[in-house]
Order: sequence, then structure tokens, then C-alpha cells
Amino acid sequence: MRVFAPVLFLVAFTAPAFAAPDAAKSAAALKELQSALDAKPAALADLADKDFAKVPLTKADAATARELLWKAHAATIKKDRAVEVKDLVIKDGKLEMPFFMKTFGEKPKGGRSLWISLHGGGGAPKQVNDQQWENQKKLYTVEEGIYLAPRAPTNTWNLWHEGHIDRMFGRLIEDLIVLEDVNPNRVYVLGYSAGGDGVYQMGPRMADYWAGAAMMAGHPNGVSLLSLRNVPFALQVGGNDTAYNRHKVGKEYGEQLDKLQKDDPKGYEHFVKIHEGKGHWMNLEDKAALPWMAKFTRNPVPDRVVWKQTGAPHDRSYWLAVPAAEAKGDSLVIAKHAGQVVEITDAEKVSKLLVRFDDRMADLDKPVEVKHAGKTLFTGPAPRTVGTLVKTLNGRGDLGLIFDAEVEVTVGAGK
Repeated sequence: MRVFAPVLFLVAFTAPAFAAPDAAKSAAALKELQSALDAKPAALADLADKDFAKVPLTKADAATARELLWKAHAATIKKDRAVEVKDLVIKDGKLEMPFFMKTFGEKPKGGRSLWISLHGGGGAPKQVNDQQWENQKKLYTVEEGIYLAPRAPTNTWNLWHEGHIDRMFGRLIEDLIVLEDVNPNRVYVLGYSAGGDGVYQMGPRMADYWAGAAMMAGHPNGVSLLSLRNVPFALQVGGNDTAYNRHKVGKEYGEQLDKLQKDDPKGYEHFVKIHEGKGHWMNLEDKAALPWMAKFTRNPVPDRVVWKQTGAPHDRSYWLAVPAAEAKGDSLVIAKHAGQVVEITDAEKVSKLLVRFDDRMADLDKPVEVKHAGKTLFTGPAPRTVGTLVKTLNGRGDLGLIFDAEVEVTVGAGK
């Protein structure tokens, strides 16, 4: 009797090969984009839902699409919003924010720097805040750039961190990038007294706008500094500025920055000085913050992002975003990218997260991976599309924060 040994058949299962974008389809999508732009759409945002906006693009076609969309965006700003800068006033509903501008130095090749300088006053009669604005106009000078002092739209104690301020600052910066050739990687915010209160709040809240921030003689009102990971922050207060314990709280917040940087040495660059013997007025010794800030430029795609929502919530920060309807206060996302991998290390009060990519961050002709809590949430292609370019351009008008691709992942219950 013959005995036959069993034969084992081993079948190897492999992941499907990564498919590069179809060059012909990509070229056709680019041609349709050009035709759509030639037709002068009512709003660029409307293009995001077109069929051609979903077609994967080659790297070269994505770069061309970016240029076409930016050119159309800039033309719209010049046509519809030049009057805002000419009249020196930004409007938001019934609110108005007049502003003063003065230009210093020769314009660098990459565009001018912008210094937004916030006046003090706060919960006071209109004439007091008007006088504070007049003081702020001439308080500081810069070697190069546009020194811009806005007049707060209200006379409330929190005049520089009510929700409308985010929208007004965003619109103002968007205008000046196009109309005054401002370099979006060299936008700075600073403020004195109630203006310092505003910097404490708006520095973290609008972190991905700033190349640096300087707080003079203000009070943080309990704000978290976590989102300042990529924003060099100067903090100065008089040693005898006892009102609201500004001197003590300033020291405590300086120590917070020390600890944050100790735990994350590549982030939380800061300059802290308590001016001993000085009260609320520091005799302009605080102007040292301006040349210190000028050394820094924004990196729009930092390797690590800490996004702690405080005050009015935002739907994006650097290369992270959430669906607009799901942006909420007190949520936290911490993520880092290296090579083809994004790792989400913390996610609190967030359900869906959008991770955005372009070829500054990863090779999009290869698969990308998104991980969280030891699990792979996504692995595969992140196609470059007109839709993502349009979505990330809309509402920001910032070349550094336009992304080619995005991946949506679910990270928690969002509660």
C-alpha cells in the first residue's frame, strides 16, 4: 500500500500594488479646471464638488492646478476687496475694525512682513480706547515690514478676543497677502495691556497664522498655551505690575513655557522677561521683543502639531482639520508626521479628523499611513485632487496652507 504525503499549497496574499495617477485623466481634469476658471465661477469653493475635482492628479498637474487656483483667488481679492485696504477698514456684519498702516524698509524678495499691534484699554469709554489706539500707532517701529495697528471693533474688556476678531484678522491677513505682497510666513502679532490679553488668547487660537507673538503687560485669563508649540512667544510684564496679579501670573506662564519646552525641545521657543522695578508701563524696554520675533519665520507644515481649542473654535490648524460642524472648544489633537506616516498621539473631544498632505510632507506617489493608539487607521493612497486644493484655499488664502490631499479618519466618540 502506497502512502502519499500530503502536499501543502502556500498561497501568498499581497496588498494590491500602488497605482499612480492616470496621466491622461489627470491632464483632462486640469483642462476642465482651466475651462471652469475661464467661465468665472461665482465662487471658487463651488468647484470642489465638480466631477473633475475628484480625479487624482499627477504631481506636476497638482502644482499647475495650485498655480491656477491661486491666480484666480488673487484676482478675486483684487476685484472685490481692494476697497477694504484702501479705506483702511474691515467689516464683519455690523462691526467695523479701522486700522492704521505704516511701511518700513525695502520689500524683501519673498514679500513684506506684517506686524499686527493691538492697543490697550478694554472695558472703557470709547474715547479711552480711541486714545489707546492713537498711542499704539506710534508705539513701536520695525526695520522692515508693515506695522499695522487696528482699532478694536468694540469697547468690551475682551475687545481683542471675541469671536469676530478671528474672522476679521483672518480676512485682513488674506487681503494683505495679495494686495500688499505680505509673506504669509512672516506675520506677527503683538499687544500691550488689553492688547496683551488679546495676544495671550489669539496667539494659541490662531497659531497657524503666526511667525511669532509678543505679549506685553497683559493677563492670560486662564488660557492654555499648548497650541503655541510652533509659535515663538515673547512674554514681558513689569515686576511691580500688581493689578490682577499680572506680575505673578506672567512669571507662572513663563514657567509653563519653560516646562513645555523641556518636554518638547524642538518646540515652544520663548523669551520671557519680568522687568523688575517697572509697573504697568515698561518704558518701552519691551520693544526688545520685535527684533527677537523677526528672527523667526512660520513653518506651515511643522513635524508636530499641538492643537488645543480655546475660545472661538476653528476647523483647521496647520495640516490638521475637522469637519466644520464638529469644531468644538476644549478639544485636543496632538499629531506628528515623519516620512509616509502620521501618528496621532492624543485626541480628545474629537470624532473625525482630517489629515492633510502634500509633497512637502510625504511622497504622495507612495501610500501613506495614519496611526493612533497603536492602531493603523488608514493606509493607502492619498490622491492629489483639485477638490482638496480648493477646500484648503477657501477661507484662508494662504499659499503655505493649501494642501493637495487629505485623509479622513475616526479617532473617537468626540464627546
